[in-house]
Amino acid sequence: MKPTILFASAFLATFNLVAAAPAPAEAQKVSISYDPKYDVGTSSLNTVSCSNGIYGLVTQGYTDFASLPTFPNIGGAITIPGWNSPNCGKCYALHYSNGRIDKTINVLAVDAAPGGFNIGLQAMNTLTNGMAVELGRVDATYVEVEDSVCGL
Repeated sequence: MKPTILFASAFLATFNLVAAAPAPAEAQKVSISYDPKYDVGTSSLNTVSCSNGIYGLVTQGYTDFASLPTFPNIGGAITIPGWNSPNCGKCYALHYSNGRIDKTINVLAVDAAPGGFNIGLQAMNTLTNGMAVELGRVDATYVEVEDSVCGL
């Protein structure tokens, strides 16, 4: 093979590998609220969108909120439109910053939340340095992270 062709082939092969590498996910803006129902560890997973079905968490052997590895950092996600979504059990890094607070927590998506993320009060307090009730709802960002970050 001619040196020029060999070089071009090697260059294109390397370029294809680089082009195929996934780009890091970009953080998306989102509204985050809380609901204390996600703090009740004995609540059955059959009460949320990610209950059964092929993408359900019950199907994976989890039974109640406390059985999830990230509990109490669980809640509803804007990425879950309803029951049996392929996004059930996805792990998201939520980031909140307001000048005084600059925090990131990882949350396991277990339910639908069309308006943003709706997480437990304990998780919201962790995210806002104990100011969940005072703030009620915050503007933040989210990015999907590896499932292993949430223990799945």
